[in-house]
Amino acid sequence: MKSKFEEVGLTFPSALWLLVFFLIPTSVIIFYAFKPGDLYGGIQEGWTLDNIKNLFTPHHLVILWRTIWFSLITTAVCLLLALPTGFFLAQTSLKNRRILLLLIVVPFWTSFLIRVFAWKSLLHPEGFLKKTLVFLHFVNDDTLLLYNAGAVLLVMIYTYLPFAILPLFTAAEKFNFNLFEAAMDLGASRSQAFYKVFIPSIKPGILTAFLMVFIPAMGAYVIPDIVGGINNEVLGNKIAQRTFVDRDLPEASSLSLALAMAVLLPMMVIFWLQADSDKKIKKKGF
Repeated sequence: MKSKFEEVGLTFPSALWLLVFFLIPTSVIIFYAFKPGDLYGGIQEGWTLDNIKNLFTPHHLVILWRTIWFSLITTAVCLLLALPTGFFLAQTSLKNRRILLLLIVVPFWTSFLIRVFAWKSLLHPEGFLKKTLVFLHFVNDDTLLLYNAGAVLLVMIYTYLPFAILPLFTAAEKFNFNLFEAAMDLGASRSQAFYKVFIPSIKPGILTAFLMVFIPAMGAYVIPDIVGGINNEVLGNKIAQRTFVDRDLPEASSLSLALAMAVLLPMMVIFWLQADSDKKIKKKGF
């Protein structure tokens, strides 16, 4: 009996946290998504499916596709950059590792908004980066580096890259590099050993890094708003507009519900793949 009270005491704070800050807000969003709104930002009586039907309009489908596309490209590039970085960090000396990890987390010491506005200044037509590229004849004077999809992807990759490096480094640090050397001794090239031995061995770290980048990228709205312009808005921008400008809470809730489903479905697939992989490993007796 005492052990049950101890278990309840240990789980109660986290359960209360989930109830107050996750379950209740999520329930309110789902509730509002099926309610009609009025012109003054209020919620009317009755129920409606109009908010859900509006999600399938061409305008919203384009925004949803753009959101997913930005997130997938950002995640893929971050993983491609983070894999060799994590591999190198796991093999370097402890002193160099600490210095490099410090450099990776240093951007977090600065406000997120300041970093985004710094990129806006760099990409501005009169900014340092634009002038440098024009001087080197890489771009023309009329080339626009700001307010396009490339600017959004660049800043998103810069922002979320540390979220991919850290879990991959953690997984690589636990990797037995004797297996890597053994593969090379058996005739594999360094690149073959990297792709056929190292990467499969840190698969859980790769899945974690995918989620750590994909989830915040799907919900991003500050970066597209500041460096993307009106032609590169994502679901986060539309939710913010419907909430704070249009005061259309039902439609904002339906958009939030769509965003949540777009995030949850890949997570469920990844968890299923991870569970399936664990089952196969157990069957092989490892």
